[in-house]
Amino acid sequence: MEFTIHNGVLLSVFAIAAIMGAVTSKTQFCAMGAVSDWVNMGDTGRMRAWVFSMTVALAGVIALEATGTVNLSGETFPPYRSANFAWVRYLLGGLMFGVGMTLASGCGNRTLVRIGGGNLKSLVVLVIFSVCAYLMMWTPLFEKAFLPWVSATTINLAQYGVPNQQVGSILAGMFGMEAARGFNLAVAVIVAIGMLAFVFRSADFRESFDHILGGAVVGLAVIAGWYLTGSSIGAAWKEYAEMATEIPSRVQTQSFTFVSPMGDTARYLLSPANLSLVSFGVMALAGVILGSSLHAILTKSFRIEWFANWKDFANHAVGGVLMGVGGVLSLGCTFGQAITGISTLAIGSILTFLAIVIGSAGTMKYQYWRITREA
Repeated sequence: MEFTIHNGVLLSVFAIAAIMGAVTSKTQFCAMGAVSDWVNMGDTGRMRAWVFSMTVALAGVIALEATGTVNLSGETFPPYRSANFAWVRYLLGGLMFGVGMTLASGCGNRTLVRIGGGNLKSLVVLVIFSVCAYLMMWTPLFEKAFLPWVSATTINLAQYGVPNQQVGSILAGMFGMEAARGFNLAVAVIVAIGMLAFVFRSADFRESFDHILGGAVVGLAVIAGWYLTGSSIGAAWKEYAEMATEIPSRVQTQSFTFVSPMGDTARYLLSPANLSLVSFGVMALAGVILGSSLHAILTKSFRIEWFANWKDFANHAVGGVLMGVGGVLSLGCTFGQAITGISTLAIGSILTFLAIVIGSAGTMKYQYWRITREA
């Protein structure tokens, strides 16, 4: 069997995801944990690690675009910088995902890491999450239940002379300026410096090797994804796909996200003999599970865990549904929007990130209120 550039890209994605899975397992990199530490203990260490991953990814995108290696203002998956600003979609989907990840004890990436460590509760969440994402992506559910009001509330920025929803483009439009490439890069540099200052302002963060390692590796993985699919390698990959007898799935400029891959994995498992359905996202999902599993085995931290009771199961099941539906609705999650999306400085990604944090923090406050009331 001939080894093609398509095989090379997918194997590279798998390897990067495996490294990321092992490192996030070791460092306890977790978006829900970041919100929990901040809300319940006032500890911002993991929140800063999350923001650091965004900063590293953003810095990488700045470098890639400044050198002309990639252009993320063109077609990407998802369409982060689209001129169609679906603000209600981002807000509602983000809130749903934030509530869901809190009930399910972790976001999409963390669910995969926990599965690698032997957590069967997370395996159940993955199944429910994947089924819901599949229904949203590959059946008429989204078109019938969501598209009418999503379309009605979407703002076409191009009508106002703004070419896309990149922060620099919107600022330029507000002040009647042309959204030049240099201006967008300058705005991105300023934002990256501000984020870096916030992250390293904390002495506790600066002294935590795990927080720095986790954020750095996740950010570098996102950069690697953009480079693989958006550079000359990506161009050759797309050319191969166009000429292939059976066109492979999702051959687009993209980086790591864990919502659509779950729906795509469910789709592949319905036709496992159809290898053209094995995509970037499917390989990323498998890689994270393998990497975290290897780390758990090597460190002897692999533990089988099951639901404590039916209430615990119900919480995780509802969480899986909310993440599957909300994640597709918002076009991403704590990883796909809050890290990969923010690396493009798309306003929709920033809005989704804030909505996820609000949804998660609000759920934690409610849970705490319930506990104190029952006590």
